[in-house]
Amino acid sequence: MIKIGLFGASGRMGLEIQRCIKDDEKAFISALFDRKLGFESFFKNSEIIIDFSSKEGTASLLEYAKKNPKPLLIGSTGLDVEFDTMQELSKNMPIFYASNTSLGVAVLNLLAQKASSILRDFDIEILEMHHKHKKDSPSGTALSLANSVAKARGLNLKEVMVTNRKNLRKKDEISVLSLRGGDIVGKHSVGFYTDGEFLELSHNATSRATFAHGAIRIAKFLVDKKPGLYNMSDMLGL
Repeated sequence: MIKIGLFGASGRMGLEIQRCIKDDEKAFISALFDRKLGFESFFKNSEIIIDFSSKEGTASLLEYAKKNPKPLLIGSTGLDVEFDTMQELSKNMPIFYASNTSLGVAVLNLLAQKASSILRDFDIEILEMHHKHKKDSPSGTALSLANSVAKARGLNLKEVMVTNRKNLRKKDEISVLSLRGGDIVGKHSVGFYTDGEFLELSHNATSRATFAHGAIRIAKFLVDKKPGLYNMSDMLGL
């Protein structure tokens, strides 16, 4: 049985993982992070750490891991400099970063990248929808999709991404629109538009359990891997 330490256990994803793993025959939650006890006992009682906390929480987790290598699944979004830290730490431990642990979204990313490469003259618009409590915008998944379609065309996402259009569309722009409301678990669409036709690729998550089961599957994949920075494509062989 794989011993999983859960960081961010009281959040929506943390609670869902605890619910979904109860019937798993190959993994169980061996430790929940407690601020009063700190990282030492949490790391000691875990073979692998799943993190669905926050930007600040992930930063503190990575800081402790610098001197205490441990397989890490980072699922927090809204990160920036933490990516550089993960890249550096992955030389000494396996780290898996996934802004979305859904298998369907991984395939959507692959399809969007392929379509972007083929339909090079089509305009690209990305729409993401989430529940009203989501803090970051655009979502990490939408940014990942935007980065994939930009790379497929040899573009720098920072130079072409628009999140609040005020003017007419420019050539090579990639627009990312965010909507928040109700209890929407997650919806992502990547549209390719040109005169006379358009193609839209879409993924809808109807339950948070989708991401929880995906995270548990990733933990099983990662626990015995060599040091390196892994993603969904590595696990699925894409």
